[in-house]
Amino acid sequence: LKAPLRGIDNVITWIEEDHSTELPPKISEYIQLIKGRLLRAENMIRGILMYARVGRQNPEREYINLNALLQDVVENLVIRPGLVVELPKDLPDIYSEKIPLQQLLSNLISNAIKYHDKPQGYIRVNVKTTLDHYVFSVEDNGPGISRTYHEKIFAIFQTLQERDSFESTGVGLAIVKKILDDRKQKITVSSEPGKGTTFSFTWPK
Repeated sequence: LKAPLRGIDNVITWIEEDHSTELPPKISEYIQLIKGRLLRAENMIRGILMYARVGRQNPEREYINLNALLQDVVENLVIRPGLVVELPKDLPDIYSEKIPLQQLLSNLISNAIKYHDKPQGYIRVNVKTTLDHYVFSVEDNGPGISRTYHEKIFAIFQTLQERDSFESTGVGLAIVKKILDDRKQKITVSSEPGKGTTFSFTWPK
C-alpha cells in the first residue's frame, strides 16, 4: 500500500522541480493538497499496522517507576507554548506491562495536546489506587466533546475534525480501546462542549 503512495509523491515532486516557475498558483495549491492527502494516507496505513499489532505481543511484566514513565512520555511529545502538562508526584513503583501502559498514556496526552483550542491551557494527569486497580486520568480544559460522540470516538478512523483542515487519522483512541479491551479494562470519557475533557481508564494491579 505504501509503494504506490511513494510513487505518486515522486511524480508530484518531479512536477514541482521541473515546472515550478510555470505552474499557476491554483495548480500549486492543488499539488500541496495532494501532498497533504498522501501524508494522511501514509499515516493511516501506519495507524492500521499499530492497531493490528495490539494484542499480538506478550509484553513482559517489570517494575515501573510511574514518575519516570510519565516524564518520558511527556518529553517525547511536542507541547506548544501556552500549554502546560501537569504530572502527579511521588507515584508508586508498580509491577506491570510497561509498553502498553506507555502507549495508552502517550496517546491520551498527545490527543489532549493536539485538539486543545485555547491559547493558554493545561493537561492534567492523575493516578488513583483502588483495591484491585490503578485508575489513570488525563484531564484538559480544551474544547470538550458532545455526549453524542462519547462512544463513537473510540471507533477506528473516527475523528471529530475536518480531515482537510486537521492532521488526524482517528486511530489513537481506537488503539487505546483495543489495548484496554484485551485486558478487560474500562475507559470512560467525561466531557461537554466548552468544558474540557477527562479520559479515565483502569489498569490492573
